[in-house]
Amino acid sequence: MEGPQQENPAEPPKVADEANGSNDTGRGPRLREIPLRLMIPNMITVLAICAGLSGIRLAFENRIELAVAMVLLAAFLDGIDGRVARLLKATSNFGGQMDSLADIINFGVAPALVLYVFILDQARSIGWIAALVYAIACGLRLARFNVMAERQSKAAWQSEYFVGVPAPAGAMLVLLPVYLGLLGLAPERTMALIASGYTVLIAFLLVSRLPVWSGKSESRVRRDLVLPVILIVVFYVATLMTYTWETMAVTALGYLITLPFGARSWQRKYGGDWPAHPAHGGDGLPGDKD
Repeated sequence: MEGPQQENPAEPPKVADEANGSNDTGRGPRLREIPLRLMIPNMITVLAICAGLSGIRLAFENRIELAVAMVLLAAFLDGIDGRVARLLKATSNFGGQMDSLADIINFGVAPALVLYVFILDQARSIGWIAALVYAIACGLRLARFNVMAERQSKAAWQSEYFVGVPAPAGAMLVLLPVYLGLLGLAPERTMALIASGYTVLIAFLLVSRLPVWSGKSESRVRRDLVLPVILIVVFYVATLMTYTWETMAVTALGYLITLPFGARSWQRKYGGDWPAHPAHGGDGLPGDKD
């Protein structure tokens, strides 16, 4: 028979630690046991949330330019946190949940409130309903992404296309009336009603099944076009820094114009009907923050 287990004198007693709950695995590892590289992506996510919430505050203080800048900064930070996590090999379920919470604030709530404070409030209840519809549509969009991300099998085209406009692009698009207002377009009631209709349209594009080119495919640039592409990027950044709102307005309009071409390209390349809605069991790709 096996005798009673003897204590190893080299090991410290565990009674005190267990009494303090340090071995409670449900609470996760101690903070001092977490490498710093695992915290960096989460810190970026928290900064993105702070930027989005600060944008809301600045909007209520009628500092619209700074408010929009903070929302765009939040979108930028939210866009890089996942890439930083993959680069540092620091992806985690906790980070994914944090990222989802940040998305609904930065891409849904913050743009809707900034837009409402700037112009939609001129349309009274109609403007508020439009802002609510957009925020809820963004939440549905992100929920669809989380559900679809759990699927193991994906169609071949899912690495190239989103189903519906991704949430970051939706935030950029929905602020178009603000860009135009900062360029001198008066935010009066007629424009507020038009902006309300436009906001609902963007909300519809978020939850639609429209195939949207994602830009994630490993496209290659011909060697003779490398320098021209670099110059185009430099030119865009320079105009963005110099003529910010003109550039943002042109970017939003240009993105809207490309949507039918992206859908047509999907249909010619893959054929068939539009991707089925996830709620109906289809294989539609959620936007990768999308």
